Amino acid sequence: MKTNFTLILVLLSLQATLLGQVSFLPPSGDNQKCSVTQNIGSLVSITVDYHSPDVTGPDGQDRTGQIWGTPVAHYGMIDQGFGTSKAAPWRAGANECTTITFSHDVLIEGKPIQAGTYGLFLMLAENGPWTWIFSSNSTAWGSFFYDEKEDVLRVNTTPMDHPHTEWLTYTFTDRKPESAVLELQWELKSIPMHITVPHMNDLYIARCDKEFQSATGFTAANFTAAANYLLDQNYNLPKALEYVNMGMDYPFFGRTDFASLTTKARILLQMDQPQEAMQSIEKAIDMPGADAGQIHQLGRSLIGSKHPQEGLQVFTLNYEKYKGAWPTKVGMARGLSAVGRYDDALKFAKEALAEAPDQINKDSLTSMVEKLKAHMDIN
Repeated sequence: MKTNFTLILVLLSLQATLLGQVSFLPPSGDNQKCSVTQNIGSLVSITVDYHSPDVTGPDGQDRTGQIWGTPVAHYGMIDQGFGTSKAAPWRAGANECTTITFSHDVLIEGKPIQAGTYGLFLMLAENGPWTWIFSSNSTAWGSFFYDEKEDVLRVNTTPMDHPHTEWLTYTFTDRKPESAVLELQWELKSIPMHITVPHMNDLYIARCDKEFQSATGFTAANFTAAANYLLDQNYNLPKALEYVNMGMDYPFFGRTDFASLTTKARILLQMDQPQEAMQSIEKAIDMPGADAGQIHQLGRSLIGSKHPQEGLQVFTLNYEKYKGAWPTKVGMARGLSAVGRYDDALKFAKEALAEAPDQINKDSLTSMVEKLKAHMDIN
């Protein structure tokens, strides 16, 4: 008589669960309960809860080469001889249902799925793509009660060869600010799914708007920080301008300083409003505590953001305000070089080289001089 090994395992597991276990003793069997959580950005979290079998197996035998397309992880949809499902996928783990939880709406392989917790299954194929299945039923045991009608999403994936992984493991790879790859790694394969957060910056804006109604909103610098983030992303610049203005104009705690004014100027430049931007820059340069070094870095940032004329204006204002003191001549060389006036830039670079305060600056300016002689930009 042929024994259904999978059926025996699930019945024993169910029996152990129903009877209960002493809480301080280690779990029995070769399946360890695991959980992995990964954030995408600072807001979105993804958690996979699963049981992790090993390749060696409960009988102590090495099952390498006997995992995929076998009763351990079967191809296609099968009747497992227990439960209500007559066409069940692999449970993508062991014991209880593997689940995946999204804190926010995301895209899986470009297809949308809403925030929530889902049963996670995998349909293997002997040839062609494999299929991740997300089910609204996340509490049933394994895939013994799988019902296709409860599918929320199916996406195809391509399994990849992978160095040996003894214990079935879910891990996040290729992490980026707006995406990550979740991989199931076991034996000699890795099965990926690509997860992307759509409209990530809108999530940050919504979070900022909410936090600015709390104690966070009573610090002007927080509004400038939010504005700078959107500026760096070149995203929703009107909102960035709104933030920086709020930080300067709010009653009682609003603060106008070099950082807020220069942030506002950079936003206005990006919005193609150079006249208004220069007005903000001039106010910033006149602020108490605005030193030559700060203004120099502002000029460099403007050149770096493709605003060379405005950068030269800042370097010129700095040179005039501090009467040629270090590093204003370096700034003039950079500003003039940025607009193609190499011979004029060379004059200032030579003067700055003679006044360089240390070897690092001497070496840097020596290189600048040589480039300017060849009519090459030094920025």
